Amino acid sequence: MGTLTSLMNLAQQALQADQYAINVTSNNVANQNVAGYTRQVVNWSENDSIRIGDQNVGQGASATSASQRDRVLEQRVQQQTQTQSQSQALETALNQVQNIFGLSSSSSSASTTALGSSLDNFYNALSSLVSNPTDTSARQKVISTAQNLVGAFNSASNQLAGVSNDLNNQVTGDVGQINGLLSTVATLNKQIANLSPDADAGSLEDQRQQALTQLSQYIGLDQISSEDNQITLTTTNGALLVSGNTSYALGTTQVAGKTNVIGGNPPKDITKGLTGGDLGGTLNARDTLIPGYQSSLDTLAYDIATQFNTANQAGTVPNGTSGQPIFSVSPTATGAAGAIALTTTDPNAIAAAGPDEGASGSSNAQRLADLGNAATVSGKTPADSLTDLLGTIGNDTSAATSDNTTQQGTLTQLTTQRDSLSGVSLDEEAANLTQYQRSYEAAAKVFNIADQLMADALNLGVTTAVS
Repeated sequence: MGTLTSLMNLAQQALQADQYAINVTSNNVANQNVAGYTRQVVNWSENDSIRIGDQNVGQGASATSASQRDRVLEQRVQQQTQTQSQSQALETALNQVQNIFGLSSSSSSASTTALGSSLDNFYNALSSLVSNPTDTSARQKVISTAQNLVGAFNSASNQLAGVSNDLNNQVTGDVGQINGLLSTVATLNKQIANLSPDADAGSLEDQRQQALTQLSQYIGLDQISSEDNQITLTTTNGALLVSGNTSYALGTTQVAGKTNVIGGNPPKDITKGLTGGDLGGTLNARDTLIPGYQSSLDTLAYDIATQFNTANQAGTVPNGTSGQPIFSVSPTATGAAGAIALTTTDPNAIAAAGPDEGASGSSNAQRLADLGNAATVSGKTPADSLTDLLGTIGNDTSAATSDNTTQQGTLTQLTTQRDSLSGVSLDEEAANLTQYQRSYEAAAKVFNIADQLMADALNLGVTTAVS
């Protein structure tokens, strides 16, 4: 009788283990499309045997499950997500800058841009004035093209400032998203440590990993795992973000018109050195690249205006008096492109004649026209200086686009590797389900046989109603 009881117990253990395995498989299939879900695998283990008399009697098998995850690969995906998100944010910002100047991937010619065309038209109008210094329409043409040039400088500068302002808003938005995810990670840290400090915590770890992946889209992170299965997060420049079940929210502050990031414990300005994620790319564009473009644009506007003003003051206007500055510009190059303006719309303010030449003189008009071909802007002609600026913008944008394509390809490859390990394969789950069902049916058959033998033994082989 003891042997029959043991046989029924074995069959019961097998039924329970097989049912557990079937449930795990069903759960995998149900969650195949859930973002961040990690496939559960069934682990089989032999139960401890017991000794009856002089024999060891087995106690069957048990089934448990664990997430099929590779923590090293998950961190590689996380780090690559940070790199790719940064390159994407940088590409997006630089495309906006490129659009300001009318550049494209197929054309970066200065002459085809609004600013380049205005610059050419201005110096062409001055060249036309040389042969017609007393012609009012020629003089008016110089004033009109000067006004267009001023407008082109103002527009480009204001649009660059607009992109910078958008990036400031992006910093604020990123910080808000980051803080919500930091709080989520800290909460999950606590739940994981309480539930399973030394083992896989299943869906809770999936949720935490998904939060980390989302965080990586916004900011660069360094991660340290602790013995109780919690993680500590810091920024790439060492500011503490999460420790155990405590999160340290980021903040923002305004510094010289820019939105800077406050973080760490104790809080301090951590903007400098932040890399990775959308925030890293946004800060790189806002604080490094765009200021460089703006500085080159300001220098171009300042040098054109000051050189022209100086030359115009050296000549004589039609009424015989000395010329005056026609461009209003800031005292230094800083902000010159946004501040440049015309001081007059009077065509007779152009000093075409040289001293003592009379109203029909044109030597100073020639001097003004020659500024277009003179190395007056940091050792280069105005057109060459603008070409260099537009070339830099085009090259930076192209490099950012290429880098983002490369980083996206690497991220896709790593994600595929992770998913091949941790993702749900319906073919594999179907094969497992068939195996577990067959095993369940076999255990059920053993149970039925043992049950029938038990009934026969109780009834001494006599067929009765007892079963």
